[in-house]
Amino acid sequence: MVRLEGVTVSLGRRTILQGVSGSVRAGEFVVVLGPNGAGNIPLAAGTVQVAGHPARRGDPCIGYVPQRRPLDPDLPLRGVELVALGLDGHRWGIPVPDARDRERVARVIAAVGAESYADGPAGRLSGGEQQRLFLAQALAGDPQLLLLDEPTASLDLHHQRELLDLIARVSRERRTAVMLVAHDVNPLLSILDRVWYLAGGRCATGRPEEVIRSDVLSRLYGSPVDVFSAGGRLFVSAGDRHA
Repeated sequence: MVRLEGVTVSLGRRTILQGVSGSVRAGEFVVVLGPNGAGNIPLAAGTVQVAGHPARRGDPCIGYVPQRRPLDPDLPLRGVELVALGLDGHRWGIPVPDARDRERVARVIAAVGAESYADGPAGRLSGGEQQRLFLAQALAGDPQLLLLDEPTASLDLHHQRELLDLIARVSRERRTAVMLVAHDVNPLLSILDRVWYLAGGRCATGRPEEVIRSDVLSRLYGSPVDVFSAGGRLFVSAGDRHA
């Protein structure tokens, strides 16, 4: 589904990844733990393939949910119209949905449980409701890969849990691969399949219990890192690093 070969990415003078290779299978839920901005760093070297072809800007095989950005309360756009923008996200201009497209929009709105408010002004909805609509927008093109950049940022704990469970359910039902960038793995432990932990230009992959360990992270960072659990949560102690 997704394959990385010799990928190098940099943020200014800082190397985030150096020559990393890996893959994500259809229907797999992968959490990427990395530095701030890891969700939108341009590729410096290497190749990324999605569904057998090189990934590109506006790729219809990829659905993207950015960090939550509040909409203008006076935005003259209904929720259903916001979702419809995802039908042809790889093309310029505002789409004019035909009957078939309207049916697709209705299906993804139902899939995320937003039917009761999708006809209302999108800018007047709560943060959690808006994120459901952005998720529906990302799903409207029937992508094979769903990329999410800290989708629960600024949401309260209740809406975080609701949104994460929804993403996991949609991934299972649609066999959509998920790559979700996060800084705290704990809310995701019950739903993820694998972790990609980025540090020191390298990447460790596997189940949380295989990756978020003192010996593994100490090797990644090149300095001592302590990992401990308390109350069912994982904590990483090494300066400002945390899981």
